[in-house]
Amino acid sequence: MRRSLAAVATLLLAVALAGCGNDSEAAEEDSGTLRIGYQRFGGLSLIKARGDAPGVTWSLFESGPALTEALKAGAIDLGQTGEAPPIFAAAAKTDFVIAGVGAPSPRSEAVLVKESKGFRTFADLKGKTVALNKGSNVHWLLVKLLEANKMTLQDINVKYLKPAEGRPAFDNDQVDAWIIWDPYFALAEQPGVKVLADATGLANNREYILVGKNAAGQKTDQIKSFLQTYEKTTAWGIEHPDERAAVLAPELKIDEPTTKRALARAAQPVDKLDGIGDEIQAIADGFADLKLIPGKVDVKSLVDTRFAEAAP
Repeated sequence: MRRSLAAVATLLLAVALAGCGNDSEAAEEDSGTLRIGYQRFGGLSLIKARGDAPGVTWSLFESGPALTEALKAGAIDLGQTGEAPPIFAAAAKTDFVIAGVGAPSPRSEAVLVKESKGFRTFADLKGKTVALNKGSNVHWLLVKLLEANKMTLQDINVKYLKPAEGRPAFDNDQVDAWIIWDPYFALAEQPGVKVLADATGLANNREYILVGKNAAGQKTDQIKSFLQTYEKTTAWGIEHPDERAAVLAPELKIDEPTTKRALARAAQPVDKLDGIGDEIQAIADGFADLKLIPGKVDVKSLVDTRFAEAAP
């Protein structure tokens, strides 16, 4: 168990460092090469692990908010996040469009608690400390859980922690609950850890593909071609779950059984953009109503369907 926890801590530290500093590729001047930002567990990581997109450069990020910061700085052209980071990025005046989306994956984010604490429902967390990554997909899950349980943000003590900070805080009982997504979710499923709730019936938890506005105009055909690869590789992974886990486990630096368990609930096919504007706008309005972003933002207008057209 000690060796396992040490390995997890090493992984989380490595991801945190990658997310903070990215890699040297992201710092290079844009030379026309498509620059991709990815997280270890999103659909893009399978493309990287399989080598399905030669000629692109890759930059690793710990979370969606870190990735959108790089998008705002012009360090990457394209990246994948959950449903909340695009909203926080739009509120921060980041220039981007939404070029693709995955099917719902509500079971791949959850509220984790220690069984020894005796919590039976989310409502039992009233007055307790709940950790999560600010501006990530789990932020919207928190909003919906509070709403479903007739609670407000004032009913809990929210502690904003990145994944690399959240795991040790959770393990050492510095927080009462941790809201987290896969693969961190799967890694934390140790004996004595209980899933209090997931996003089923509350949040779709989709994967969003974001493209910087400059890249959208200057590298349109490259992006179209890459997104076709994204759809094909994603479909291959769903059809070949065992092979997918075998390919991704070394990339993720996670053992294969844990990788399989997480992928079984997280990996979803590419979805159509139809109706996505209304869905993400409703989320943005929810964040604005709670004053979690400075004011109303128009994210519906950021949905860009041109990349669904066939590349020449």
